[in-house]
Amino acid sequence: MNTAPPSHLFSPIQIRDITFRNRIGVSPMCMYSCSDGFANDWHMVHLGCRAVGGAGAVLTEAISVLPEGRISPDDLGIWKDDHVENLDRVFRFISEQGAVPGTQLAHAGRKASTGGLRGGGGPVDEAQGGWSPIFSASAVPFAEGDPIPVALDPAGIQRVVQAFADGARRTFDAGGQLVELHAAHGYLLNQFLSPLSNFRTDAYGGSFDNRTRLLREAVEAVRRVWPERYPLFVRISATDWVDGGWTLDDSVALAAQLMPLGVDLIDCSSGGGAPNVRIPVGPGYQTPFAERIRRETGILTAAVGAFTEPAQADQIIRNGQADIVLLGRESLRDPYWPIHAAKRLGHEAPIPAQYARAF
Repeated sequence: MNTAPPSHLFSPIQIRDITFRNRIGVSPMCMYSCSDGFANDWHMVHLGCRAVGGAGAVLTEAISVLPEGRISPDDLGIWKDDHVENLDRVFRFISEQGAVPGTQLAHAGRKASTGGLRGGGGPVDEAQGGWSPIFSASAVPFAEGDPIPVALDPAGIQRVVQAFADGARRTFDAGGQLVELHAAHGYLLNQFLSPLSNFRTDAYGGSFDNRTRLLREAVEAVRRVWPERYPLFVRISATDWVDGGWTLDDSVALAAQLMPLGVDLIDCSSGGGAPNVRIPVGPGYQTPFAERIRRETGILTAAVGAFTEPAQADQIIRNGQADIVLLGRESLRDPYWPIHAAKRLGHEAPIPAQYARAF
């Protein structure tokens, strides 16, 4: 009979050979603060501060595996070896604070070449730092009036697969211990998954197995270069929130495909694949996705989405709805949320010695 106490928000969790000090991760959040993809002092302070604040894992923003895969001209990049040195400095500091550093490898697809923080974030032309062409599963724009992307040909698809593998290798070279593939929010991998954006008639379109092929090939390519001892996550949009789009049933089936390929955890977000969609946003609104995928496949899951209260995050872990929680906006508002949460929940807080007198 198992009499072990239930896991809670401040229980360590081991995934492969990596032990996370608690179940709290900093979710990838775009900063749009780079030149030519290079990490800089902003990333050192932004990411480092959240490691000091007690998070168990700290992920970079979506980091572009190809220059044409950037969301904006100001995105963080990992498409060349020159990017490694600056990332190494950031990751070394995160590790020294007791957190696990990692990257979210991404390609924006048809959502590339936008303004980021420049004037509303819509598409930008070359005079504003943008570029063309942009690429997708099919030659269909994201929204009316957006640039029409070029449908990737077989050579282009293999270039993308190799770029994800190269991004994982560079993450390792920089001292990262965690990689997440971004297959959510209407970006390239998600564009292949969803029937709302994939109208191909070749081996990468049509059936469910065909639409999931690119992601599976990217996972396999990453796993060939990413150390066996290190975790691999995949972020998905568990539903498009649109009739005829990607569904939670699809997400369960996808997770079952990815687990034997070496994926350790599904990061369960949603939406982003179609414009003007009404989503019932509220604290924990995406947690049921993580719970069902975990229950029906046995894979680890992360819950994300508008968490603010420590008690709610703790109950998600205690109730077995997810294995970790990832905080985005709340970690921007309060970099020390894990310390405050531990004190409120009656656990030992991960307070750095330099800050102990303040807490």
